Amino acid sequence: MTNYLSKGSTVTGAYYANELRELREALKSKRRGKLRRGVLLLHDNAPAHTAGVPASVAAECGYVLLPHPPYSPGLAPSDFYLFLLLKEHLRDRQYASDNDIIQPVNDVIALKFKEICRKIDWLVFLYYVYVYIRP
Repeated sequence: MTNYLSKGSTVTGAYYANELRELREALKSKRRGKLRRGVLLLHDNAPAHTAGVPASVAAECGYVLLPHPPYSPGLAPSDFYLFLLLKEHLRDRQYASDNDIIQPVNDVIALKFKEICRKIDWLVFLYYVYVYIRP
């Protein structure tokens, strides 16, 4: 599921809560059985993510919220593989508008989806080592 926020908009707790509900519906239709096995949710500590409404919606959806680890260069969730991949594929190109870049971004994600998932699995593994084994 990929959503693009319109220019000038801000992610609020209500917006993020709606995204969590949409994610649940997308998982129901695209990843049958995944909700029963459990969904781990790791997000940063932005106010929109930690507000009461999104937290209660996440619990309502059955997501397991992973506590965000303290900053670590090897575990920066916001910088995981996807952003490097997008930079590599979109470098040296110019786009006339924000809308012109949406399809190229979707194409990269579709092309590299399995590779992205492997990297996310590795990030989850590192997270568990860092938070539960290494303290």
